[in-house]
Amino acid sequence: MKIVFATANAGKLREAAEVLGPDFEIVSLAQAGITEDIPETGSTLQENSLQKAQYLFERTGLPCFADDTGLEVDALGGAPGIYSARYAGPGHDHSANMAKLLKELGDRDDRRARFRTVVTLILADGQPRFFEGACEGSIAREKRGDGGFGYDPVFLPDAYPGRTLAEVSEEEKNAVSHRGNAIRSMAAWLKSRH
Repeated sequence: MKIVFATANAGKLREAAEVLGPDFEIVSLAQAGITEDIPETGSTLQENSLQKAQYLFERTGLPCFADDTGLEVDALGGAPGIYSARYAGPGHDHSANMAKLLKELGDRDDRRARFRTVVTLILADGQPRFFEGACEGSIAREKRGDGGFGYDPVFLPDAYPGRTLAEVSEEEKNAVSHRGNAIRSMAAWLKSRH
């Protein structure tokens, strides 16, 4: 099945393709002819995910899915949340975002956090379906590791004590990741229909 994923992020595309497997051909935004920025003006992860999926479906008419992910830090009242990609300002500067997060947490001992993802799937019937995933953990005191993207170098998943998501293999990350969990739920639902 050909399905458009509302992302230009190569890491997300690779992760989704690995999770969904060979029954699905993941089509990127560029491959679908979408070059403009997709609006994200919602106040929740679900609203943003739905907005992106509907935008894509209206323009391509193809089955599609979109995700919105936020890093929720308990000591910061759930921030950066829906503003995770632009936490330090416009431009999706991962290093600046991590620097701001570490500065705001300072010496606090309460560093509990989670990544949360909401995926919206729209098939030919035009009806949105929602799938959620989370990855529980905490925020490290400094950046470590070369893998992953986004906040991975400062996120210590509970599943791999003492290692950041940037220090585990892509296979290990996909096994516990928030996006992977949400996409696995979506894939199980899709496969149950065939």
